[in-house]
Amino acid sequence: MADSLTHIDAKGNAQMVDVTAKAVTEREARAQACIRMQPETLAMIVNGEHKKGDVLAVARIAGIQAAKKCADLIPLCHPLMLTSIKVELTPDTENNAVVIEARCKLAGQTGVEMEALTAASVAALTIYDMCKAVDKGMVIGEVKLLEKLGGRSGHWQADA
Repeated sequence: MADSLTHIDAKGNAQMVDVTAKAVTEREARAQACIRMQPETLAMIVNGEHKKGDVLAVARIAGIQAAKKCADLIPLCHPLMLTSIKVELTPDTENNAVVIEARCKLAGQTGVEMEALTAASVAALTIYDMCKAVDKGMVIGEVKLLEKLGGRSGHWQADA
């Protein structure tokens, strides 16, 4: 098993992968998270009626900051010079949810999947934090990688 896991050395110890010999290529990843809530909570967010301010704007900034701090949060992640971070938050009134999509890009030697996943997760957590006083029953749903481009494995996309 240690041969197939790049973050484990031959002795089974955790290690940061050495990417020194890897070529610099353009890399991009998209990830998604979803947070479900009471209809009244979503209406409050959408109508800008939360006393703490613009929930979606704060969550967007939190997601951007999280992508930039990913290596500080996930022990074996490389610190990356991200060239683009986009976090989109879309209210879904049919499902009483906010769908979050994060996209991270760079030209580098390692991928940006963890940064995109972290951005989407922290944006959802921020919505929870801002709205927990009015809706403790919110549920952060599936956090998933949607697409990855670049690097040795090329293009990967989640099943639709």
